[in-house]
Amino acid sequence: MATWADVERIATGLPAVQEGTTWGNRCWKVGGKTFVWVRPLGKKDRADLGDEVPDGEVMAVRVDGEGGKAELLLAEPEVCFTIPHFAGYSAVLVKLDEVDETLLVELVEDAWRVMAPPKIRRDHGLQDT
Repeated sequence: MATWADVERIATGLPAVQEGTTWGNRCWKVGGKTFVWVRPLGKKDRADLGDEVPDGEVMAVRVDGEGGKAELLLAEPEVCFTIPHFAGYSAVLVKLDEVDETLLVELVEDAWRVMAPPKIRRDHGLQDT
């Protein structure tokens, strides 16, 4: 079971990360771009999810395009999900209470890589291979 403290530790351990807010919710940014954020579910989200509404906290993470999104949703259906509001948007929602530490690290680090500007990745030896 992950916590926001775990997300903070992982995100802020990455290069050039700043904590901030987006739409009044806590988020982590690199190069001014949000890559991980708290994503409460609104009434419409809950209605869209029906019986599938998670009980706990929800985190959103950026992913590598629609293909990356589809792969992640297929590979981790117990933890990762989406809502109609995210249609066409390269991000998935994560059940924070159900994600294990290994997957959490992978999700946050991958989201950072997707959003980090090339100069930041190069400056920290993390350029694409």
